[in-house]
Amino acid sequence: MSASNKTPLHLAIALDGAGWHPAAWREPAARPTELFTADYWLDLIRTAERGLADFVTLEDSFGLQTATPLQPGGNDERTDQVAGRLDAVLIAARVAPLTSHIGLVPTALATHTEPFHVSKSIATLDHVSTGRAGVRIQVSPDARTAAHFGRRDLPEITLDNLAEPVVQQAVSDLFDEAADYVEVIRRLWDSWEDDAEIRDAATGRFIDRDKLHYIDFEGRYFSVKGPSIVPRSPQGQPIVTALAHQRVPYRFAARSADIVFVTPTDIADAASIVRQVRTERSAVGRDTEELAVYADLVVFLDSAAESGADRKARLDKLSGAAYTSDALIFTGSAGELADLLAAWQDAGITGYRLRPGALPDDLETIVDRLVPELQERGLFRTAYESDSLRGLLGLERPANRYSTLQKV
Repeated sequence: MSASNKTPLHLAIALDGAGWHPAAWREPAARPTELFTADYWLDLIRTAERGLADFVTLEDSFGLQTATPLQPGGNDERTDQVAGRLDAVLIAARVAPLTSHIGLVPTALATHTEPFHVSKSIATLDHVSTGRAGVRIQVSPDARTAAHFGRRDLPEITLDNLAEPVVQQAVSDLFDEAADYVEVIRRLWDSWEDDAEIRDAATGRFIDRDKLHYIDFEGRYFSVKGPSIVPRSPQGQPIVTALAHQRVPYRFAARSADIVFVTPTDIADAASIVRQVRTERSAVGRDTEELAVYADLVVFLDSAAESGADRKARLDKLSGAAYTSDALIFTGSAGELADLLAAWQDAGITGYRLRPGALPDDLETIVDRLVPELQERGLFRTAYESDSLRGLLGLERPANRYSTLQKV
């Protein structure tokens, strides 16, 4: 196919367990006995890096996976689906020195963690990866998860009561808290100026104390003095991402994120979502700042042995129910998926986060078939052009908000 005049798109891979289908762990190529090993995740991330993906995201949670996350009564009793996971930030830190270019974006649960801890962890990840770190900020409205910590009470949220005012207010509060959380993180990332470390053995001065700054954040949810204990990292500000499905999380992403993952169902829906995100960005005064909109897709791609639709149907039968998702489920060939990705660019989508239905099969097909198809159309890179995640995304390294040079 001839080269396209479109702007090359961005491509991320969302990794979770044995794949996004709950029965994927039963596939012949799956490695269920290795899900809790470092080598399993290293192999997947190296495969994504071979495909020149911008970054991978790593799922995380404080509750066991469940087929009915918004149903009351505790975790479901199913024993035929993967349960349990490793800590996403620690996985990223483990594989960082063993990869070279791909960005590493673990999930952090803002609802039950402290921003000081997460800022330190992600800044450390940026140091050990030499500039390839990001974070996906997630809220947790689940009352069952809150019971693990005993520090707050959340209303029981189900599919039947989502529209109730008390539930809507609770969800809005969680996203407002997350926005403050990110603001604290970002200030802490700037609390060391770039040249705060002197490291002069002759004079005995390791740091310039005037270039470490209190952030003095006082808000409804947090009171944080600062500074961080981690020097400013290679990117200055690691990439912040968020998944959003409606206005309240769109508003959060507009306030706080560099990338928002959205879940359109078709090109018209994609265009509508992009408009909503841009409206929220304008409302918070970020018109001059970049906020990239990535569409999430669950993918079951055709292989030489089996169509993607047949594989999904076979897995559905093993699972006992048709797999559904918040994101569009795509089944078909790499060429057909490339057509969809190219078309949705016209709606304002600048990148895609693909969720492989089964690992490693769908990830390998993305790398070996989809990526070459996109490259042939001029829609995707043929080599990494930067050693930092910001560089891959075309983002400048931001100035430090506390820099004494800016105040002269």
